[in-house]
Amino acid sequence: MKKIKKIKIYKLIFGMIFLFNGCINNNSKNMDSTSFKIEKTSFGKTSDGIEVDQFIMKNKNGMKVGVITYGGIINFLTAKDKNNNYKDIVLGYDDLAKYEASSPYFGAIIGRYGNRIAEGEFDLNGKRYELVKNNGENHLHGGIKGFDKVVWKANQIITKNSALIELRYLSRDMEEGYPGNLEVKVSYILDNNDELTVNYEASTDKTTIVNLTQHSYFNLSGDFKNDILDHEVVIDADSFLPVNSKLIPTGEFKKVLGTPFDFRNSKSIRKDISEENQQLKNGLGYDHCWVLNGKSEGFRFVASAYEPNSGRLLEIFSDEPGIQFYTGNFLDGTLPSKTEGKYNFRTGFCLETQHFPDSPNQKKFPTVELNPGEKYLSKTSFKFSVK
Repeated sequence: MKKIKKIKIYKLIFGMIFLFNGCINNNSKNMDSTSFKIEKTSFGKTSDGIEVDQFIMKNKNGMKVGVITYGGIINFLTAKDKNNNYKDIVLGYDDLAKYEASSPYFGAIIGRYGNRIAEGEFDLNGKRYELVKNNGENHLHGGIKGFDKVVWKANQIITKNSALIELRYLSRDMEEGYPGNLEVKVSYILDNNDELTVNYEASTDKTTIVNLTQHSYFNLSGDFKNDILDHEVVIDADSFLPVNSKLIPTGEFKKVLGTPFDFRNSKSIRKDISEENQQLKNGLGYDHCWVLNGKSEGFRFVASAYEPNSGRLLEIFSDEPGIQFYTGNFLDGTLPSKTEGKYNFRTGFCLETQHFPDSPNQKKFPTVELNPGEKYLSKTSFKFSVK
């Protein structure tokens, strides 16, 4: 009897230990899944009375990404410096009215077509389409009311490995002049490696053109009073696309070797931006598309930016064939900063992964056509660290 009692006691003890270990393991799983947080708040109403939400994603390190449903805009993004301090490093506004009143696409999803289309016209399947002209005689970034100015439907998801904001929008047939009903889904995914991934998906019921991108302006110093000229940039591209005076590609693929456009090795933006060069004159600085290396390799490293004082490093990975590098040449000190003062000349830069500008009119460029039954898929990641 004593032996039996001892056995029962041992079983009870082992059972309690097993149960305790199970609780620890379950709690560990819960800790993993709750290391991410998403907070939803109101960001006001549009001038048309449409409610706009803000979603704030946070990982276990303390990195935060704010996304509003108006334009799918990333309205703030914090990244750590060499002292492990997280600070906002993207230009934008602190209220909706400013985005509606005047925004040079701060942090927005761009579509249907990122960049310019010459004279706002293109042929598709033997038919001529005329788009809204909102950049002189050209079409830019989707038109007067592109994807940057609509309110997206949003869903929030937390998994063990990420926080995710899923945005959806239906662009109706002939919206801004584009054919086909285009269903679009864009997902912002934050992980615990301080990496923000943007996944783009789209499908259509009529042959159309699509070129989506993300238009965040970065200043890795974390101080929007500073210009971005001392940032050191790498672009993995042997060629770029020269443009005419209206910033439309000439159709030439020009080698970067021996030009101010050679960023294959790290160099400061300041180094060559003021050189006597017709292309720099046309863009008022850098406002060009680079032809990225390694497209056949799919998703790969394409560019980086490093700010020496803070130590912040941004690395960009993408499956796109091009990247538009823009150095804030049209920022002129008239737009209010989120913090204090104004956004002055060259206080932000953009690295927009995309297909090439004016592709519908340039037969040598990769196609941007999307047919019914096909799916548009694109992926870009922004990884933040220090060095």
